[in-house]
Amino acid sequence: MAAKKAAAKKAPAAKKTAAAPKRKPNASFMKEMTPSAALAEIVGAKPLPRTEVVKKLWAYIKKNNLQDAKNKRQINADDKLKPIFGGKKNVTMFEMTSLVNKQLS
Repeated sequence: MAAKKAAAKKAPAAKKTAAAPKRKPNASFMKEMTPSAALAEIVGAKPLPRTEVVKKLWAYIKKNNLQDAKNKRQINADDKLKPIFGGKKNVTMFEMTSLVNKQLS
């Protein structure tokens, strides 16, 4: 029996020696954009890349406990977020990204 168990075990996979080439960041994500007045109340008025805007927005959402407790993909808007979300009380995280993009120029 012990011989069967030993034969059934696979040898560990060989480690990769060559590192995968680093991905080049997309220039459109790194382009600094100016937030609207409503969005500037949360992320600041200076131009930022879209990635930083979303990062700061998520920090605000988590700090103010605006993520729905049951459905984590849902964000509950407070008074500052409602104008950004087009007056909606709740949006999904996927909707939020497209709504935020409309607030950047």
